Amino acid sequence: MVSRKVTVNNKLGLHARPAGTLVNLAKKYKSEVKMTAGAKNVNVKSIMSLLSAAVQCGTEVEFICSGEDENEALQDIVTSVEAGLGEE
Repeated sequence: MVSRKVTVNNKLGLHARPAGTLVNLAKKYKSEVKMTAGAKNVNVKSIMSLLSAAVQCGTEVEFICSGEDENEALQDIVTSVEAGLGEE
């Protein structure tokens, strides 16, 4: 299991479009991918679960990956979140 904290910098937070991008990215990996935001712990491979966290801009979240490709999954996800998930 590996984890890392990152701050969401998308102006509108994790709304539908960046959340969808994050879900599709997580689904490329065999590892389980979870995200903790405040008191919520959600499955990143589920769009409904991810949206239920209601992550706003400036929120620090922690991604937790466990499985055979956990390191690659975590690095790819953190890099993508830091880059804005395809949004400006």
